[in-house]
This record gives sequence, structure tokens and C-alpha cells, in this order.
Amino acid sequence: MTDRTLSIDIRKDLFGANEDAAELNAALFKKHGITALDIMGSVGTGKTQLIEALCEKLSKRYKILMIAGDLATTIDADRVSAHGVDTVQINTGTACHLDARMIRVALNDIDISKYQLVFIENVGNLICPAGYSLGVDKKIVVVSVTEGPYMVKKHPLTIKRSDMVVINKVDLAEAIGFDVESLIADVREVDATIPVISVSARTGDGIDQLIEAIEL
Repeated sequence: MTDRTLSIDIRKDLFGANEDAAELNAALFKKHGITALDIMGSVGTGKTQLIEALCEKLSKRYKILMIAGDLATTIDADRVSAHGVDTVQINTGTACHLDARMIRVALNDIDISKYQLVFIENVGNLICPAGYSLGVDKKIVVVSVTEGPYMVKKHPLTIKRSDMVVINKVDLAEAIGFDVESLIADVREVDATIPVISVSARTGDGIDQLIEAIEL
């Protein structure tokens, strides 16, 4: 590098811009008394069905907005919208996660003051989303028994950067010989205090406990 060459760490610049946007989002949610939740997890872990189950329980108590992140399609947003919940679709194209600036742009197009609860369904990915703050109250990571026994062991950083772990599809555990307690133990090895809630979004088992844990 010469005296006339400026070296820029683009990673620092990108993360810095995201953190600034996240702070603005957080301030906006706080201003309007909104609880905002970032729902993360791999494709097929049951994030959308979990949000549907939560909406069924909570839509009479809260005006809910769901922001759906996906590479393409409006499939998840359409499913939640069928429950009478307002939805906003963000198609990221090739980006493997949502970031705070995307959320900021989406919020600019709606009257956020109408809502008390915002679910943000992140792009189906268990790696990238954890590294980007969105300005939410809680980052909730969803894993499922159908993903195999090593999801937590293979993604410890995601657990560390989350506020809660939801183990979904526990109704299938016995049929496929899955040890849920072993998966919980894996979580505890990474973070001894993080809340872990076992649910079946399909049957509704554990949803009330999840709502209580989120403090809704």
C-alpha cells in the first residue's frame, strides 16, 4: 500500500452499516411498543408453520405483522396471510440472510404503528442470519428432529448468537428414533442458560410454553 492508497475493510463497513440500521429499527419498534422476533432456521425446519401456530394463538391479543425473507417466491408469506395476518415479502435474490437495511426499507412502506407484534422469518439458512442484527427483541433459532442429531454441534455460533432455541417436530421423535434430550444437552454444552423449548408446530404441543417463554 502506498501513501496515496486507502485500504478499506469492507466487512467492517458492511457490518457497521447494518448495526446502524439495526439501531434505527430497534428504536422504531420501541417507540411504538412493538415486540419484534427474528425466527431463524434451515429450510424445512418448520419456521413458517411455527409462526402460523403462534399467530393462531396470538392474533386475538395482538395486531401482528409478518415479514418473510426468502430467495424467491411468496409461499411463506401467503401461508401466514391466509390466517388474516398482514405480511410483507422480502425476496433477497442471492443473499442468504436478511439484514437490518432490508427490514428498514420494508418498514418504510407500511404504517408500523398499527402493530404490536412483528415476526420476521429469516431466509432458510442456519449460518448467515445469526451474524446480522435486525434490531429485534429476540433472535429465536428453530431446529427440528428431522434434521438429524448434529445440527447444534455443527452450528454452535448460531446458538451463541441466539436468545432462544426451539426444537420443532417433536411429535415425530419417537417414530424416527430421535433423542430430544440429547439435542437439548448439546445446546447446554454451548450455552448453559439459553431457553430451550420443545414444540410441535403441527399439533400445537408446546406452543403455549413457547409463548410464555417469549413473554407474550
